[in-house]
Amino acid sequence: MRFELISNSRDAIVGMRLAGIVGTLVRTEEDAENALDAAVKKEDVAIILINEGLANMIPETVNKFKNNGGRPLIVVIPDGKSEGRAADSITNYINEAIGLKV
Repeated sequence: MRFELISNSRDAIVGMRLAGIVGTLVRTEEDAENALDAAVKKEDVAIILINEGLANMIPETVNKFKNNGGRPLIVVIPDGKSEGRAADSITNYINEAIGLKV
């Protein structure tokens, strides 16, 4: 099982590639939806990372896959254009990802 990144940032793609995570660079809303659909269909992908800017472009599609309760897990990650994060943002990520209050 592996991670896959969908991003509109070349820097994020390169940085994640250094960590061994394959990524898809997209520019348009249609490309983002197609990349997410393709990543979900891959049997060996366990976690899909999508940057916040793209998730905000296609919220219905992201929520459809996040709320299905199955594989793969969709995780929205901050991007370079994200507004400030709350002090407890890591705790919120854990709560959202696994439903556990920390």
